[in-house]
Amino acid sequence: MLDHLKRNNREWAARKIAGDADFFRRLVRQQAPEYLWIGCSDSRVPANEIVGLDPGELFVHRNVANLAPPQDANYLSVLQFAVEVLKVKHILVVGHYGCGGIAAAVDGRRRGLVDHWLHPIREVYRHHQRELEAIANATARLDRLCELNVISQARNVASDVFVQDAWKRSQELSVHGWVYSLSTGLITDLDVTVRGPDALARLG
Repeated sequence: MLDHLKRNNREWAARKIAGDADFFRRLVRQQAPEYLWIGCSDSRVPANEIVGLDPGELFVHRNVANLAPPQDANYLSVLQFAVEVLKVKHILVVGHYGCGGIAAAVDGRRRGLVDHWLHPIREVYRHHQRELEAIANATARLDRLCELNVISQARNVASDVFVQDAWKRSQELSVHGWVYSLSTGLITDLDVTVRGPDALARLG
């Protein structure tokens, strides 16, 4: 079963070796990424490919709607490992326009467990309700909610004790908020980078 995937794997491995005979031997020896990517699970958003990085260069955590909730042990474990063990220098919170999780959070339909997971997005909507409801176009409104969600999650990351403690140790670490466009393949930097505790206030 899934022979096409196995064949793709063999071809991919062969291409990597053809371009760099030592590629896999280096991967075995060490993982030393400078970046942690916190992104959406959407299959159309392949983290490494978007930023042109090879395996070993990007530590990745993905979930529905790129959330960074302070009560989620999975996300927190990834964050702690990235900051304290791998010593990443950049944490990238990356949403994407056309996110199904963003739309599902506010369309009023009930889906079960995922409704609880998406609750933080409804909180973001309520917090920015006046701004969002002033946007007449429904797609543009969801795009703006996507941006506001990224900013909110970047704030969660920058507020976390693992990140705060790293800054107290004078560890070089920045938190960034980006949005990826499915229609163009391009990333937009939301200009909410936080490089220390004093800069956190700018996220509101």
